[in-house]
Amino acid sequence: MKTITIYEDQVRRELGDLYGLFFEDLNHAADGGLYAELVRNRSFEFCAMDREGYHGLTAWEKSGQLEWEIGSAAPLNEKNPHYLSIQAQPDSFVENSGYNTGIYVEKGKVYRLSFYAKVREISCPILVSIERKEQEGSADFGEHCAEGRLCAEGQEWKKYELRLTADQTTAQGRLRLTFPEGGALCLDMVSLFPEDTFRGRKNGLRQDIAQALCEMKPKFLRFPGGCLTHAGSLDENAHDSMYRWENTLGPVEERPSRRNSWGYNQSMGLGYYEYFLFCEDIGAKPLPVLPGGFNPHTGEGAPLEEIGKWVQEALDLIEFANGGTDTKWGGLRARMGHEKPFGLEYLAIGNEEIGAGFFERYPYFHRAVREKYPQIKLINSAGPFSVGEGYEAGWSSAKKYGSDLIDEHYYCSPEWFLANMHHYDDYDEKGPKVFLGEYASWGNTYYNALVEAAYMTHLERAKAVGLACYAPMLCNVDYVNWKPDMLWFDNHRILKTPNYYVQKLFMIYQGTQELEFTTSGLDKIIRLSEKDRLDGSVSLRGNDIAGRIRNVAFVSYGPDKKLEIADFDVSEDNCEIRLADSDAEGFDLEFDFCRTAGRKGLKIFFGKKGEGNFVEWEFGGWDNWDCNLSSVCNGRASTISHRIFRVEDRDYRLRLEVRGRRIRTYINGELYNDATYRMPELEELYLAASRDGEKTILKAVNLTGEAKKVMIRFEEQKQKNATHKTVEVRRAEVTELKENALTAENTFEYPDTVVPHTRQTVVRGNELEWEFAEHSMTVITVEKITP
Repeated sequence: MKTITIYEDQVRRELGDLYGLFFEDLNHAADGGLYAELVRNRSFEFCAMDREGYHGLTAWEKSGQLEWEIGSAAPLNEKNPHYLSIQAQPDSFVENSGYNTGIYVEKGKVYRLSFYAKVREISCPILVSIERKEQEGSADFGEHCAEGRLCAEGQEWKKYELRLTADQTTAQGRLRLTFPEGGALCLDMVSLFPEDTFRGRKNGLRQDIAQALCEMKPKFLRFPGGCLTHAGSLDENAHDSMYRWENTLGPVEERPSRRNSWGYNQSMGLGYYEYFLFCEDIGAKPLPVLPGGFNPHTGEGAPLEEIGKWVQEALDLIEFANGGTDTKWGGLRARMGHEKPFGLEYLAIGNEEIGAGFFERYPYFHRAVREKYPQIKLINSAGPFSVGEGYEAGWSSAKKYGSDLIDEHYYCSPEWFLANMHHYDDYDEKGPKVFLGEYASWGNTYYNALVEAAYMTHLERAKAVGLACYAPMLCNVDYVNWKPDMLWFDNHRILKTPNYYVQKLFMIYQGTQELEFTTSGLDKIIRLSEKDRLDGSVSLRGNDIAGRIRNVAFVSYGPDKKLEIADFDVSEDNCEIRLADSDAEGFDLEFDFCRTAGRKGLKIFFGKKGEGNFVEWEFGGWDNWDCNLSSVCNGRASTISHRIFRVEDRDYRLRLEVRGRRIRTYINGELYNDATYRMPELEELYLAASRDGEKTILKAVNLTGEAKKVMIRFEEQKQKNATHKTVEVRRAEVTELKENALTAENTFEYPDTVVPHTRQTVVRGNELEWEFAEHSMTVITVEKITP
C-alpha cells in the first residue's frame, strides 16, 4: 500500500514568517476598495496627469441654477491646492457618484460625513442627503436613504461633521449637498465613511475586505507596492512623484494626492500609519517597500551625491516604526495616537529592479541601515522574472552585500509551475533567503489554485525560501488593471476566489516547524507530454513599429530543408507574417532588420500550434527594455530567458537557433538568450508536513485524475523506543477542496462554487488510512487527546 510516514520529532527547519500577503494599490485596491472612503475625488484633485479625461470635477455633478468652478487662489492647504467654488441659487445641489454603481449604504448603519467650507456671506444652510438612483442610466432618483442638516458660516476654512443613519439599503447612492436658500461658498475634502470600519477605526478600512484578509492569519503584509513604489518623478513634491512614505502621514487633508502609476488618482488616505495599524490589527508583521532612488521604467536615478536624502528616508521610516517617543519620528508616531513601537523587522529596497542604476544605489541603503539598525532584515530585488539579467544582477548584489532576503517575482502559466516544482531545490540555504514577493499562475480557476497549492508544498520544503506571498491581492471589478487577483469586490460585495482559499489554508495551517517525512509507492512521475521538439509554424510581426526585413534565411534540420523568403516590410498595424512550418528536430532563422518607425521592436513566434500555444522571442519588448524568450500555453505566458536590450533605428542581424527544446538567440553575432523549454509533469502527490505546538499538519495536493488511497503513519523516536506501548488516540481535523471541475470559478452569482469543507475524525494508534480525492487539496491536522 502507498504510505506517508511523518517523523514528528525530526524537524527539518523553522518555518518562521513563511506565508503572508502583498498589498498594492492597483485595480483601485485602496481608493474604492480596502480604504473605506465612499466619496470619489473628495478633494477635487483629479487631473489629466492621473488619467486622460480626469479633471477636478470628475465624479461630481450639479443640478439647478448653480455655477461652479475649481478654485486654487485660497486653498485649504498648499499640498492639495484645489477646491470647489459654488454660486448656488435656492434648491440647487451638487452630488458625488462614488465608485462602481454608486455609494453603498445599509439600512440602520451610521455614516460619518465631513467637509471643509467657507462662505462669502454670513451663512449657508446645507441639506445633506444620500439619494438612491433608480437604475443604471436613469436620471431619476428614489427616496432619501439618509439626510441631515447643518449650516456653514464664516469666511475662513472650517470643518463640519455630521452623522447620517441610513433608513434603507442601496448600492446606487449619491451623496447630495443641497443649498435650500442658495449661497456662495467653497468646499473641500468632502468625505463620507461608514462608522462600522474594520476595528472601528476612523479613516479606517472597509469591514468585509479587511475581515477576509484578517481571517487568513498572514504572517506579514508587504506594502505599498509593487511598481507604484518606484514609478514616477524623483521630485517628492511632484503630483506624479514616486511613492514617498513621509507624504502619507498627518491629517488626510494635508496629504498630497498623487498620480498612481496604474492610471488613476491616489488619495493617500490609506498611508503608512494606516498600513502599520492594519498589520497590528490582523497580527501580521509589516514589510514596507521603499524606492531606491531609481526609476527602471524611465532609467532616471537620483544623482549619487544626492542619494543620502533617500537613504535618510529609509532610516526615518525605521525610527517612525520603532523609535522611542523621545525621537523625532517616534514622537510623531506617538502624537498620531500610537505610543508603542510597531516592531518593524523587515525592510525592502526596490521592486522588480533592472538596470545598473538601482544596483549602484542599493549599497548606500544597505550600509546605512546595517550600521544604525543591524537587527532589520534587508530585502534586495531580483527583477520581474524567475530568470535573466535582472534576476542575476539582483542575486549578485544580494550576495555581495549580504542582504537577508531577495525579492523574486514571476507570473507564469500553470504549465510552467508544473515544470518547475523543484525550482528552489538547489538554492543555497546559507545565502540570502528567497522572498517570493509576487507570483500567480494566470487564472482564478480551481485548476490554477490547485497548481499553486502544489507549488506551495515545494516552497514549504525548500530551505532557501524564507517568505512568499501571492499577488495581486485585491481588484475592484469595475477598475481592472491586472488579473488574476485573489479577492474581487464591488461597492458592497466581495468574491473569494479558489486561490484565496488555497492561500488561506496554507497560512492557517503553516505550522512553526517543517517535519521530515518519507513516502513509499508515491514516486511515479507522470509526464504530460513526450514532446522533444518545438514543431509548428514560424512567423513574426512588428511590436507597434514599422520596419524592413531583408536577407531572410531559414534552414530546418532532420529532415534538412532550406527556404528562400523574399524581403518584406512590417507595418505598425502589427500584422503577423507567416514565414515557414517546421516539424524538424531544429531550425535556424536569420535575417536583417531595421526599424523605421515606432519605439519597440519585433515579436518572433515559433513552435506555434493555434493562437494560444507557441514560443516567442520578443526583441525590444515591454517598454523597449527586453530581449526575452517566453513560452505561451493556452494564451498564458511564462518568461524563460530575459536580457536587457533597447532597439534603436539602425540595422541588426538577428538569428534564432532551435535544437529540440533548446533555444538560442543572437543579435549581431552575440549570444543573447539561451534557454531550454521545460515540459510539465505531475507528481502523484505533492506533500508538506509541519507541526504547530502539539498539532501535526499534513498538506497534500492531488493533481491527477485518480484518487490516491494512502496509509499515513505518525512516528516519534520515543514511541519506537518505549518498553510499554499504549494505543494513542488522536483527534484529526480534515479540510478539503475537492469535487470541482478544473475550470470552475467562483462568481458573484455563485460565490461558493469552490469552497473548503472541514470534518472531524479520530485516529487510533499511529496510522490513518486516507483517500485523497482526484484533483483535490487536503489538510489533515492531528492532535493527541489528553487522557
